[in-house]
Amino acid sequence: MVDTSEASATVAGSGDRIRTSGDSEVSTYLEIAEAREPGQLLTPAPEAPEAIVVLDYGSQFSMLITRRIREAGVYAELAPWDTPSEKLSHLKVKGFVLSGGPASVYDEGAPTLPPYVVASGLPVLGICYGMQLLAQSLGGRVAPASRREYGHAVITLSEPAHGLLHDLPATMPVWMSHADRIVELPPGFRSVAHSDDSPIAAMSNDTGCLGIQFHPEVVHTPQGSQLLRNFLFEVAGCSGDWTAANFIEESIRTTREQVGDGQVICALSGGVDSAVAATLVHAAVGDQLTCIFVDNGLLRAEEPERVVNTFRGHMSIDLRHIDAADRFLADLAEVTNPETKRIRIGETFIRVFEEQARGIGDVNYIVQGTTYPDVIESASSGTDATAKIKTHHNVGGLPKDMELSLIEPLRNLFKDEVRRVGKELGLPDEMVYRQPFPGPGLAIRVIGEVTRDKLDILRRADWIVMDEIKNAAVYYDLWQSFAVLTDTRTVGVQGDGRTYGFCIALRCVTAEDAMTADWARLPYDLLSVISRRIVNEVPEVNRVVYDITSKPPGTIEWE
Repeated sequence: MVDTSEASATVAGSGDRIRTSGDSEVSTYLEIAEAREPGQLLTPAPEAPEAIVVLDYGSQFSMLITRRIREAGVYAELAPWDTPSEKLSHLKVKGFVLSGGPASVYDEGAPTLPPYVVASGLPVLGICYGMQLLAQSLGGRVAPASRREYGHAVITLSEPAHGLLHDLPATMPVWMSHADRIVELPPGFRSVAHSDDSPIAAMSNDTGCLGIQFHPEVVHTPQGSQLLRNFLFEVAGCSGDWTAANFIEESIRTTREQVGDGQVICALSGGVDSAVAATLVHAAVGDQLTCIFVDNGLLRAEEPERVVNTFRGHMSIDLRHIDAADRFLADLAEVTNPETKRIRIGETFIRVFEEQARGIGDVNYIVQGTTYPDVIESASSGTDATAKIKTHHNVGGLPKDMELSLIEPLRNLFKDEVRRVGKELGLPDEMVYRQPFPGPGLAIRVIGEVTRDKLDILRRADWIVMDEIKNAAVYYDLWQSFAVLTDTRTVGVQGDGRTYGFCIALRCVTAEDAMTADWARLPYDLLSVISRRIVNEVPEVNRVVYDITSKPPGTIEWE
């Protein structure tokens, strides 16, 4: 428990201590920063990119904060709250954002403030839990609120707008979500905004340490983006130079340094992620790159031919097409657990690539189109605020004894950012705006054991879905649209006879980055056409249902 009556507050898992106002030596944020020790300093590597670090305290909006900062042209990385300072040495940190979270700062075992955040002397913006954590850690006091605030509220600025509040209206609507409030400010801080139920809705000092009790990252706070921009440019002094072009330049430089004269292979799937990754690496190392497209037998109808023709028609890269369908299907025999499917597919991919690499020569590296959502959903550790949702075949599904070193130039990008990079690289729209297709392919859209017969049924149904979605001119309005072959059989009546066929589920969603998604409100007539065609043209199927689950609570894929 963080207790301001103590002389210091200990950060869990660290021997360092942040001294609070109870300490006779240090009583203000500025003095804490000036009293920093060498181990608390942030030392960026040469040519490190300018960045804001978002420390994740478990808020459902942590990823959204990161997105909003990037949308303002400033690079941001999301990191667990207990990330050691040395793990940030690849960045030129310009400031910190402390996210919200479900805990109360006075709870025993609640997440705490890393010493280097204050000791760095850099600007800090605490949001909700982050604000309360700042207050508690620096000598203020937090207590349960007599009246909780959830949802819409209106705040009033308590002083002329400047810094964080620059160019914002004197009163503005915001989105609140808290059950605690600050009842005593830390030394050197003042209240700069209040609401009916929060006397301290925002706090500030004169050295760039700021806190807000509301969520600026959500659309329900209309001026939230402006407030974040104020923190980035008015307070933290960011240059706002993070663009697709700059990312490409930096990616090419770092890839050249990593690879040197080595040989590289790229795991090409046909999707935008691997296409952009391959193009980036090819720009860096040229003929040192060989792309390998593995037909794992889990692709959509006519997909292998389409991938090969598209890439050979648009990209002057050495492409090798490997048919390994029998091998993958043998490895999946009798497997029903989706995590096991993903892990086996990931390992089989790597083994195939390793074998191909030996035939090419002295290959040391493999390129993958891993993106940020892949990494976040596969994350799992004892201290990470983010729970593992599922193992992505190209992240947690990789074998530990793989022979090749990974190159993942898109690892820290969201899908829409990958697409902007693809457009900047000059890739055609048919590549850039192709709907995402999972690396494990149809294996995670066949519920239960994967067999050739089931894959054939699903391909025919899925072809109808895609055909009608494109005919209705809604393909590019959707994040993903596909069919799922459930492991359920249902009774039906066709031609005056009883049938006992499979049930197909339709899944169509809208999203910005796949971290969240909503089911698409497709016209009933379109759904009717898809359903009618599937049950008429795929005799093994006699029922079609439409999935109206958002993410969360569901995921986009069924497995």
